[in-house]
Amino acid sequence: MRLVTIRQDDREEAAFVLPDGVAPVRETYDLYTEGADLLSMLESGRFYELEVAEVRGVASSQLSYAPLYRRPRKIWGVGLNYVEHAGDLSESAPTDEPASFMRPDTTIIGPGDEVVLPAQSERVTAEGELAIVIGREAKDVPEEDAPSVVAGFTTVLDMTAEDILRKNPRYLTRSKSFDTFFSFGPELVTPDEVADLEALEVSTVLNGEVLRTNTVSNMIFSPWWLVSFHSRVMTLLPGDVISTGTPGAVVIEEGDVAECRITGFEPLSNPVVR
Repeated sequence: MRLVTIRQDDREEAAFVLPDGVAPVRETYDLYTEGADLLSMLESGRFYELEVAEVRGVASSQLSYAPLYRRPRKIWGVGLNYVEHAGDLSESAPTDEPASFMRPDTTIIGPGDEVVLPAQSERVTAEGELAIVIGREAKDVPEEDAPSVVAGFTTVLDMTAEDILRKNPRYLTRSKSFDTFFSFGPELVTPDEVADLEALEVSTVLNGEVLRTNTVSNMIFSPWWLVSFHSRVMTLLPGDVISTGTPGAVVIEEGDVAECRITGFEPLSNPVVR
């Protein structure tokens, strides 16, 4: 199953992705006339009741996509999860524990929204990443049970004010927390749609050119391991997001278009302004 969030009649609501377009969940399930947004469905558990109905879709070209949702309780980021990316920052890749950080939900934007370069930074980078969406409350989850608490996966563009980070590693949170620094969507892809998670190829793309790419199998810490690890730090809640790290960052400037591409996923792209 694949879902997106669309903008329609001044609201943002969840929709199924169908072969001929998309169909709002609200129009398929009468009981979702209220709270037909994806986060509400995750938090209530109704997400796991969904089945794609055989209805006619609206052509996606006629619709505008929003972020999957805007108010997750937590957004975890994972830095330096590919050895090659650690080299970009002249850092040693961690081997025992991930370089995790948290960011506010005010960073969230969606497909096609503008990434705004902040006045405080002269060097901002964009990073394509695979993100995990938590579907069930999870605490102290063994790695082998991690798939049971995951609702799905999505594409992410993660921005960093790299010059701020280079001043002092303790500035990581600030360098990641500017408005528009976390693009999220367009599709939530459920695990049954991903035949081989480790074979997925994640790419950071700038102005249509693939500049950095790697496969999930080359992560230092696998997606399932990251779910288990973070569930031992704090309780993971439905809608929480874990962004699993990037194969590499690219410097972005005004007028650029940054993009995340993942095998079998709808691409995510955002224009850059200052």
